[in-house]
Amino acid sequence: MGWLYSDTGDRSNFDGNNRSLNNDNGFLFGIIPATRIIFMELYPKIYNLSNLILAFKKARKGKTKRDYIVDFEKNLIKNLLELQKELKNETYKPKPLKTFILRDPKTRKISKSAFRDRIIHHALIQIIEPIFDKTFIYDSCANRKGRGNLFAIKRFDYFKRKITKNWSRSAYCLKADIKHYFQEVNHDILTDILKRKIKDSKVIELILKITENHEQDNKGMPLGNLTSQFFANVYLNDLDYFVKHKLKAKYYIRYVDDFVILHNSKEQLDLWKEQINNFLREELKLELHPEKSKIILLLRGIDFVGFRIFYYYKLLRKRNIRKIKVKIEQYEKGIINMEQLLESYQGWQAYARWANTHKLRNEILNKI
Repeated sequence: MGWLYSDTGDRSNFDGNNRSLNNDNGFLFGIIPATRIIFMELYPKIYNLSNLILAFKKARKGKTKRDYIVDFEKNLIKNLLELQKELKNETYKPKPLKTFILRDPKTRKISKSAFRDRIIHHALIQIIEPIFDKTFIYDSCANRKGRGNLFAIKRFDYFKRKITKNWSRSAYCLKADIKHYFQEVNHDILTDILKRKIKDSKVIELILKITENHEQDNKGMPLGNLTSQFFANVYLNDLDYFVKHKLKAKYYIRYVDDFVILHNSKEQLDLWKEQINNFLREELKLELHPEKSKIILLLRGIDFVGFRIFYYYKLLRKRNIRKIKVKIEQYEKGIINMEQLLESYQGWQAYARWANTHKLRNEILNKI
């Protein structure tokens, strides 16, 4: 990976996040030299009491009535000071994860951390996220402030218009998915990537305690952890740089382990697909999903971030329609109350309105 980080001069003010929505490249100013960015003495910032209090507030958000949060809050300062002491003395040890199966409709194995550990996750990410986020490309869309699936959709629409010259010519899309991504993240590679920016060994040790709490043959991250979401972007940042800088793919968007590249030439996308797969295997010990990574004519419609995107309109994917119907069924069975149902509906309709769903949204509202 040497070409990614050649030290060609002081660009320590580099920012991979050009703020213009009309940024075609999504990547400016060259490559950031890792040797120039060194962040020392981060560890005390993590266990600073103000940071822990903010982390507690974020960890409990939307869950204030849960029993385990009420119990923690009864002795809030005492509990936070205990966490601070464990971090300061380097005796902190995560509790075992609680694992359950979620079907939505895909079957997923979710591993849930204890609440006190989730506070530590927030405390850690609050300190290290700004270091890494400024190096992420503009079109890395998941789990970032000011980004998300709707941002990804807007960028896709913009790229779609550009590549087809407002639908006056045909174009293709490489729609790709990384096979078993969260199960295959290599801990040694992740640690090496983190060490490029973090020179505080105590922060690295804390990260290792968190990642190794789920270790399976030195790889894998638990679905459901805040740290997993953040490390997912850090791990694939090298892929983003490879696609944008080495391959010079202009119309590229990544959302976690799904990504799309738009181009007028199917042959070019075929070549890039092979080169990307080689890069993933050699550098990150990953590979593209053979069944889910395809080159598709844009006119046929592309499945991306929960929508089926065509030239002139969008449809919601069936699983996203099913989710709100499941919530209605849960209300009818007394599993959730009307307040919870309406909260789910508000979130769903804000998402669904980006597709051609006027009739569907009215039907769902009438059911409620």
